[in-house]
Amino acid sequence: MPLTEPYDDHLPQEDPVAGDGAVGDPDSGDTPGDSGGDPAVEPEPTLPEPVRQRIVALTAAVLPTLPADEVPVPLRRVAKFAPNRRARLGAPAIAAQLTADPLFRQRVTARVLADAGDLGAAVVEGTAPAAADPVEVAALAYLARPRGWRELIDSSGAAVRAEADSAVVAELVREAEQRATRAEHDRAVARVEADKLRDELARVREELGQLREESRQLARTLRETQTRERKASELLATERGRAARASADVDAELRRARARLAEAEAAAGVARASAKEARSVDDARLWLLLETIGQAAVGLRRELALDPVDKLPADFVADAFAEQPGTAPAGPAARARDTDDPARLDQLLALPRAHLVVDGYNVTKRGFGEMSLEQQRKRLITGLGGIAAQTGDEVTVVFDGAERMHGLPPAPRGVRVLFSRKGETADELIRRLVRAEPAGRPVVVISSDREVADGVRRHGAYPLGADSLLRRLARS
Repeated sequence: MPLTEPYDDHLPQEDPVAGDGAVGDPDSGDTPGDSGGDPAVEPEPTLPEPVRQRIVALTAAVLPTLPADEVPVPLRRVAKFAPNRRARLGAPAIAAQLTADPLFRQRVTARVLADAGDLGAAVVEGTAPAAADPVEVAALAYLARPRGWRELIDSSGAAVRAEADSAVVAELVREAEQRATRAEHDRAVARVEADKLRDELARVREELGQLREESRQLARTLRETQTRERKASELLATERGRAARASADVDAELRRARARLAEAEAAAGVARASAKEARSVDDARLWLLLETIGQAAVGLRRELALDPVDKLPADFVADAFAEQPGTAPAGPAARARDTDDPARLDQLLALPRAHLVVDGYNVTKRGFGEMSLEQQRKRLITGLGGIAAQTGDEVTVVFDGAERMHGLPPAPRGVRVLFSRKGETADELIRRLVRAEPAGRPVVVISSDREVADGVRRHGAYPLGADSLLRRLARS
């Protein structure tokens, strides 16, 4: 499929014929037909998925090295992305521009071939070293487009498919070996089970012989028992006469016991009344004891009267950046009282001791990305200073790239400004700030990044989108 097909959901589809052949790219390798009329332009070749991904990765790597006036307008914003996001997020725009803009492709090709060295020179000559990666050769051939470049791409696709087929065959061989091993194991288990069953059969036969002998003994015992039963029946008749006489004696004793029971119930009623009165006295004593303990606890709270803490958990995270070069000093952890336009943000900031954490560039590029980075930071920090002054909540804003910041102005009162150190992203720093807070403290994180929102939510924070803060700043 053409290079731009996987991105139809993101960008309008460019016409590869109008974008490539119509400008007469001298390196494309496509030649017009011999007949009269408009020259025939061959369509874009079908690229294997690994080749397409490699082309986008090579272009994304050289994009920041191009002069600003040589970068097409749709890609100027992509060129500012971080290296690990440029190929992933800017892939739709890069693919469309490579297909539609031959001049841009030539500029990219010049830098890619310079970095490729001998392999790039070999591809330009229309040859591919036997030991070279077929995906790399096909990607360079697509960009450079020497004579026979379509054959190089076709051979790369065949090599990729051959590797996939080889992997499938190897997997089938492994599965066959595993099945053979399992079958051998099952046969061994079956042999063991057969031996067990033979032993069990011998044991059952032995038990059957024992049961037959026991049955004969039980028959003899039954006959003896029947004889004893007849004798017992005769004795039972004699004992019934004696029981009748004893029953009469028991009835007389029962009447006497009932009279004594009535006397005991009367005494028990008197005892229950006494116990109820004693329980009331015990309840009064318990209430008095609890009241005394409660008043003692109030007095102890007043007597201890702990002073408020001078440093907050986020200040300890900020201190770790104080010795990093180029890191802006954190502002004092001031408090204020704030009301916000979005109802959800209002409710969260109204909680006691709330901490507002802002993903800086995520908010500024969404709200006023047309400004320079310095102006974006200044505008956001100034707005957050107003929120801190109104709400009294703790406010922390986090930006990427501490090594590029020098001579930043001091932050407004109540706003802490942090920059991620080298090798760390702002998202990771935000998650560290949330983990540093004690369980139960309300922490509000402003970011439209889904990964950030999911990460802080697992640690008990409240994630909100960047639009809620932008509307609050716009109202101020």
